[in-house]
Amino acid sequence: ITHIREGIEAGVRILGENYVQEAAQKMQALSDLAVSWHFIGHLQSNKVKAALESFACIHTLDRESLARELNRAAQKLGKRIPALIQVNTGYEGSKSGLAPEALFPLFELASSLDGLEVRGLMALPPYFDDPEEARPHFRGLRELLERLRDRTAAPEILSELSMGMSHDFEVAIEEGATMIRIGTALFGTRPIS
Repeated sequence: ITHIREGIEAGVRILGENYVQEAAQKMQALSDLAVSWHFIGHLQSNKVKAALESFACIHTLDRESLARELNRAAQKLGKRIPALIQVNTGYEGSKSGLAPEALFPLFELASSLDGLEVRGLMALPPYFDDPEEARPHFRGLRELLERLRDRTAAPEILSELSMGMSHDFEVAIEEGATMIRIGTALFGTRPIS
């Protein structure tokens, strides 16, 4: 918590968290500081209500059932939740996210729901020792976002590309990332629990 507090005091304004319960403890410990929390982990349907009560944005919308559950919960809370659709650019079975070809139907559905506001896309490409090898994944995600913008009446809302991590964020930024996940670079590796 001390390192996170120092990061916020140094200017970090958005923090991502993978786990709803773990985030709740951190949020409470840091409640005296101005920071926006984004959910970046796989979201289970039974955690949707808690996530919407705590997080300003959900980066991992990846299926129709989750879109409908987020919409239901957001409407009950009287809010419209910003969300990013997670795309599995590497077709990795070990990662969440939908296949690129499944993006457009989910986007159409999510965009039609009053409790959701799709703001862009998120991806966790395969890990490569050479960050340049991730470039096609980042470029592909940017191109998918451009195609979505061409299909919507409000393209200005689709402004976010959440991609790039501590080892490859420079390449992600070159390809258009607007949000990067660099917790390891800033705070060190996660403790093993």
